[in-house]
Amino acid sequence: MFSKYKQSPETAPATPQRNYDNVRNSSGHTFSVIASDVEIVGNLTARVDLHVDGKVQGDVTCGNLVQGEGSIIAGKVIAESAKLSGHVEGSIEANDLVIESTARIVGDVVYSNLTIAPGGQIDGKFRHKSSKGAPTTARPTANVAKQAEPLILGAESKVI
Repeated sequence: MFSKYKQSPETAPATPQRNYDNVRNSSGHTFSVIASDVEIVGNLTARVDLHVDGKVQGDVTCGNLVQGEGSIIAGKVIAESAKLSGHVEGSIEANDLVIESTARIVGDVVYSNLTIAPGGQIDGKFRHKSSKGAPTTARPTANVAKQAEPLILGAESKVI
C-alpha cells in the first residue's frame, strides 16, 4: 500500500470472485440463498430450492425450503419439502416436513410426512394431506423436548 513498487494487473494476486448465478447443492440442483442480513417484504416465489437465513414478511413458495435457526418467516409457506429451524408465523403446507429442535411454528400444518425433532414447537392444527375435512386436532401445542427420538408421522398416523 505504501510501497513504491506497484503491481501490474498481470502480477497482482487474483481476488476470488463469487458467482451466485449458478449455486448448486450437493445433488446438483440450483438453489437461492436469502442471507441473514436480508429482509424481504412481499411474497417470495422460487422455481429452485431456497435457503432462508434472513427475514421474509410474506408468503414463501418453492420446491425445497431450508430455514436457518435465526430466520423469521411471517406468512404462508408452500413447498414440496421443508426443513424448518427458525420461526414461522403462518400456515405451512409441505409433502415432507421436518421441524428441527430450534423451530417455533405458530400456524396450521398440512403435511404428507412429518418429523418433529425433540424441542421443536408447533402451535396450530395438523392435517394430513390425504385427510378430507377438518384438521384432526383443535389448537394443540406440540413440545416434544422430552422425547429421545424424533416424532415421525406418516399416512397411517393420526394426531389426536
